[in-house]
Amino acid sequence: MTKETQEGLTVTKEGDFSEWYQELITKAELADYSSVSGCIVFRPRAYQIWEKTKSVIDKEFKKIGIQNSYFPLFIPKKLLAKESKHVEGFTPEVAWVTHAGSTKLNEKLAVRPTSEAIMYDSYSKWIRSHNDLPLKLNQWNNVVRWEFKHPVPFLRTREFLWNEGHNVYSNAKDLEKDRKAIMKIYQNFMKNYMALPSLPGKKSDKEKFAGAEATYSFELMLPNGKAIQGPDYHDDGQNFAQAYDINFLDKKGNTQFAYQSTYAITTRMLGVMFAIHSDNSGLIIPPKLAKNKVVIVPILFDKTKKKVLKKAKEIEKSLARFSPILDEREDYTPGWKFNEWELKGIPIRIEIGPKDLKNKSVTISKRTQPEKNKKFQIKISDLEEQLPSLLDEIQDELYKKAKKLLDSSKTKAKTIAELIKAIENKKIALAPVCGKVECEDIIKDKTGGAKTLNAPLNQKKYAIKGKKCLACNKKAKYHIYIGKSY
Repeated sequence: MTKETQEGLTVTKEGDFSEWYQELITKAELADYSSVSGCIVFRPRAYQIWEKTKSVIDKEFKKIGIQNSYFPLFIPKKLLAKESKHVEGFTPEVAWVTHAGSTKLNEKLAVRPTSEAIMYDSYSKWIRSHNDLPLKLNQWNNVVRWEFKHPVPFLRTREFLWNEGHNVYSNAKDLEKDRKAIMKIYQNFMKNYMALPSLPGKKSDKEKFAGAEATYSFELMLPNGKAIQGPDYHDDGQNFAQAYDINFLDKKGNTQFAYQSTYAITTRMLGVMFAIHSDNSGLIIPPKLAKNKVVIVPILFDKTKKKVLKKAKEIEKSLARFSPILDEREDYTPGWKFNEWELKGIPIRIEIGPKDLKNKSVTISKRTQPEKNKKFQIKISDLEEQLPSLLDEIQDELYKKAKKLLDSSKTKAKTIAELIKAIENKKIALAPVCGKVECEDIIKDKTGGAKTLNAPLNQKKYAIKGKKCLACNKKAKYHIYIGKSY
């Protein structure tokens, strides 16, 4: 007896985005909730995407001389407290270890919220001369940030995975080159692998990383009208070098403080990608990040079952480089299988039945196509050759659709009234500001929680001469994106 049940999504993306997302994450077997509030289980379907992310970015890091390392999970309070702005920024989020068994520790240990403190203690010992620079180290690890109210799988969790890079240079000019190289790696990965466009820019002083001179980010737009921050890069200047005594003798024998940077991409980006691309049938994964790019579903009847299965297995073998799944289960109907693999986001479905066998062809469905245009025929002999272009088409379609969402979500605002209207319409507004923290507070208050996201790097595109800050009506210094965000 075949099974007819459909365990797909019960709410729509347009009707209830939050509930749709929660269902997507669990039913597509991406994550599960754990017994620890705010901490999720990364199931293989999602973790393999993170492994690919690590693999691609790590390769690019190594091309520019970044080496991997590992530093302790626990950070003594005395080290964390060395940089006052940094520790102040993280204090609400730090989880502390105070006991080992029943024995109270002599000093509290922070569970890594980020690694500046523990890494820079070592950097201060290792760096003595300009010959020791640059030093470029990265970690692929986990961090814990405890303080928040509403956990959302991938998008906001108490423990998450990331890369954290910590580079050291002898001068600010090299630091600027460092920023451009690393931001290019992140942007290329998001575009070429995740099929995600973004808004690169510089954070305001109010929103920058605690302890940094400047923070640069990529902002993305979710379908629910909220912006979300992607990878970021922090120009720390000499702030941490002075706090942790990271100095060196230059070529003239003078003692100088080092210039530093930190940068990261996190597992939050998986959630962003799932949320932007997926639909009411379930998960959509860009082919370049999908482990299994193809699922083969044989249409089985008693009289032709052996012949169809034989050919299906031959196709599976010929398409090995695409890691195909052959679904030869006989206790589920073809329709049930189609729905399951759509829910789980396999980019291409190949159907083969008696009629296909007779025509020496297969029936193809692209995950990104509307149902009425979904199926078409390809000769079996042409399948291996044509699949790469089909996968490229899907990758391109996903990027164009996400780009359309981002572009349609952008607008401009010259006044608070225009900004309020933009926020009510779930838009990101580009607006002139003076840069004062007090004005950002006014913006947040007047708009019901919107905040500055980042300022476009190419400000020349947006003439600022004669423009007034929309919060205080005084001379504006630059344009910045404003929106509600996670």
